[in-house]
Amino acid sequence: MAAPTPTSRTREKPTGDEEATANLKLGEFQNVPTLTLSEARLLINAVMDHRKQQRKVEETETLIKTQDYLDVFARFKQKENIEAVERMLTSKTELELFERSQLGNLCCESSEEAKTLIPSLASKISDVDLQELLDDITKLRNFVE
Repeated sequence: MAAPTPTSRTREKPTGDEEATANLKLGEFQNVPTLTLSEARLLINAVMDHRKQQRKVEETETLIKTQDYLDVFARFKQKENIEAVERMLTSKTELELFERSQLGNLCCESSEEAKTLIPSLASKISDVDLQELLDDITKLRNFVE
């Protein structure tokens, strides 16, 4: 019996130029602005609220699943806290945009944890400065949200 024909597209082979290791290589995405999950949640909710006011709401399954995902995994829910975290991360100009958004998503407890999960940070920021940033970010988290 012959194997059934695949019903999905074939997956493109990775080009090999993207790598988030000690030497950050993002290829064509190197200097592309990034959002934290909290920022993405805020943005999508604002767009959906606007569309509801305009009565142009089309909630697809993908959109609903994305909103559910962001509701679970966005670390910050209040707009003021999201903006404060963004200001803190933006002030660290020595970090790549990707690294900043990852710090905002992961909310690491220690500089060691952050440098393990984001190896490219190791040569860019001292443990003391990184720990201070992480502590400031943690203060903005509302664990009851």
